[in-house]
This record gives sequence, C-alpha cells and structure tokens, in this order.
Amino acid sequence: MASEFKKKLFWRAVVAEFLATTLFVFISIGSALGFKYPVGNNQTVVQDNVKVSLAFGLSIATLAQSVGHISGAHLNPAVTLGLLLSCQISIFRALMYIIAQCVGAIVAAAILSGITSSLPGNSLGRNDVSGVSPSLGGSRMIGCWRSHREPGGRAGAGTQLCMPPRIDYTGCGINPARSFGSAVITHNFSNHWIFWVGPFIGGALAVLIYDFILAPRSSDFTDRVKVWTSGQVEEYDLDADDINSRVEMKPK
Repeated sequence: MASEFKKKLFWRAVVAEFLATTLFVFISIGSALGFKYPVGNNQTVVQDNVKVSLAFGLSIATLAQSVGHISGAHLNPAVTLGLLLSCQISIFRALMYIIAQCVGAIVAAAILSGITSSLPGNSLGRNDVSGVSPSLGGSRMIGCWRSHREPGGRAGAGTQLCMPPRIDYTGCGINPARSFGSAVITHNFSNHWIFWVGPFIGGALAVLIYDFILAPRSSDFTDRVKVWTSGQVEEYDLDADDINSRVEMKPK
C-alpha cells in the first residue's frame, strides 16, 4: 500500500477515474433527462431507450479508450470489486477508485441538477425499483456482467448497449456510483441498497466464473493475493506455450 501511495502514477489513475466517471454520469444521465424538456405546445419528447443506451454505451467505450491506459477505466465500483477479487489490483487502489468514482458521480449529478433545475419533479435519473420488488430488482442485475478482464486490470466496456429491455423496469442501475450520485443530490436513498448489492453480486460472480471456469489462471493463488497488499507488478513477461494458449502475465 505504501509503495502505491507514493507513486504519481497511482494518483493520476485515481484522478482519471474521478474525471472519467464525472463525464460518464454527466453524459449518460443527461441523455436520459433530455426527453423531459418541452418541445412546443406543452409536449415533450417521448423517451427513447435506444438513445439512452447508445449514450451510456458510447460514452463508456470512449472513456475506456481515453483513460484505460492510465487507470484501467473501471468507472464502476462493481467492476473495481470484480478486479479486486480477481487479484489484479490492491485493496488500497480499489478503495480509492470507488471513492473517486462516487465523488465524480456526485459532481456530475450536481452539475446536472443546476442545468435541469427548471424540470418539475426532477429526480436526476435516480434509480428506484419502479414497481419491481427489491429481490427482483437486485437479482436481475446479477446478469449484467461488465467485469470482462483484459491484461493489466483494464476493464472492458460492452454490456451498456444491452440496456433497452431493462430500462423501463428498474432503470438498469448496474453502476452503483451512477445511482449514488443522483441519490445524494436528491436526498433520496429509497431502496438504494439494491443498486449496490445487485451489481456487486453480479461482478463477483462474473469474475469467479471467468477466472475459475472459463479461463483459469495457472499461477498459484497465494502469489496472486499478494497483489492485494503490494499492488500490481509493473513489468511482465508474456509467456505462452503456443499461439492458441491463454497469455499469462508473470513477474520478471
């Protein structure tokens, strides 16, 4: 932990998570709020789930490409937890990432609150169960896996585009930070726990299935858990038996 704390690269990564999450929440939630603005004759634009899904998916994909080489572009506490359980980041880094993500989401929600202050009953895209029981609201997010792993602890981005079938039911709150920002600014934490527990369970299951069933790693588990305290090894040898085998990162 001490070694990471003293490194500029570590703090650059934390700042990258904060800025990227701020932009992500501002763009994505802003797209969901835009349909409520009047367009004339007291009419409003009908909600377009495809538009919202594209805003979420394209923004997260763009930001992943922009800051992925700096922080891994987690932008989601559930993804960070998944990579922590996968022994790819330290506990200290995971904690700082989650704090940065939540603060970034709060900042974005506060900016949106000022911009959209004229909207009546503006909830800032706050997630709620919307008529779905808390148990169903949590379990449906277990299938929202965004913990696909790439070398170096970089999180992949893809499942945001599968949002349309789920938006109308629960708001598809698979990002706890995004849900947290709106809840803080609106001072409404009704059923908020669902949008932490659900994604965390989904991220944990995704990592366990990927790491131990789909693509198990050959490295010793005791060596892997050392990452939790010492952080990631910065230099690696790429070692593979043949071109079709899975690439492993091993310390020099």
